[in-house]
Amino acid sequence: MEIIGRITADATVNETKAGKKVVNFSIAINDTYKAKGSNQVTKLVTYINCSYWLNPGVAAYLTKGTLVECAGRIGANAWTNKDGEVKASLTFNASRIKLHGGGNKVNAETNALVTTAPTAAQEVLEDLPF
Repeated sequence: MEIIGRITADATVNETKAGKKVVNFSIAINDTYKAKGSNQVTKLVTYINCSYWLNPGVAAYLTKGTLVECAGRIGANAWTNKDGEVKASLTFNASRIKLHGGGNKVNAETNALVTTAPTAAQEVLEDLPF
């Protein structure tokens, strides 16, 4: 399954009790539709919590506003809260993340946000078929 949306907040890296690191982020998917027989456009936003287990270093690039394309599978989580109520949620377990831009880059050395526009040379290189 593939989903495309904008990241709603900077990604976080969490660690399991077993020491495995996971990148958690949320994306918003915008959709519009017209009801049958109506001219009014309805806007719908769906928020999806995502997790990525393969490389925690990608979290530096998953910043608020970045357009991302994720491939993976849907997972279900169920738990009982402290009041004894059963709760459930869906999580998208990403196996591939493709960045389409629009957010801020993080400079790994200074950990500061850096906004950059691609140079003409970078645009040419990205356009090459190999």
